[in-house]
Amino acid sequence: MNNSRIGKWMDITIPLRNNMITWAGDTVLEIEPVLDTDKGDEVNVSRITMSSHAGTHMDAPKHYIPGAEGIDSLAPESLVGEARVIEIMNCGRIQASDLKQHNITAGERILLKTRNSLHAWWERDFSEDFVCLEESAAYLLAEKGITLVGADYLSVASYREGTEVHRILLGAGICIVEGLNLTRVVRGRYEFICLPLKIEDGDGSPVRAVVRLIEAED
Repeated sequence: MNNSRIGKWMDITIPLRNNMITWAGDTVLEIEPVLDTDKGDEVNVSRITMSSHAGTHMDAPKHYIPGAEGIDSLAPESLVGEARVIEIMNCGRIQASDLKQHNITAGERILLKTRNSLHAWWERDFSEDFVCLEESAAYLLAEKGITLVGADYLSVASYREGTEVHRILLGAGICIVEGLNLTRVVRGRYEFICLPLKIEDGDGSPVRAVVRLIEAED
């Protein structure tokens, strides 16, 4: 491991930009200049059109559960604190049995590094075949009582069968962060900050997520 990374903050956020990868059928992100100093205006101002689930983002309980809390109601203490990056590289659908060997405990924030992170997936077209959680894994995380789970693709659950996984996690009060860039992140314990925009009663929001290594695992 490169010890020079210890103690330095690492940005694990996907940049928001024109023509970036989006969930199939979701709003295409567009950043359009409204005022431009190169055209004689006094300031630069842009108009941004995007989904509330663009790039690195969080899901609010309201995203899948009618009448549930919006993104503005998430407790900040759930989104700031220690997190653990665990690696699961040998499967496409993560089952409960794949998580049990990592000794997950109540209150943890778990960031899942999978083979999604082997390449710069955000520079490619949307793929339906990404590593994701199966229902058994979601139930295990709910039973353990974790605080947050993070995924290294645009969804923690599968493209065609992801509704129940989201409902299990969100219904258990687990915060979901999706679209993380964990390419340069080694497994271990980290300081973690991930804050959404305060969108009133929002179903989700882009976030800026950063980590700082506390202790790497062998």
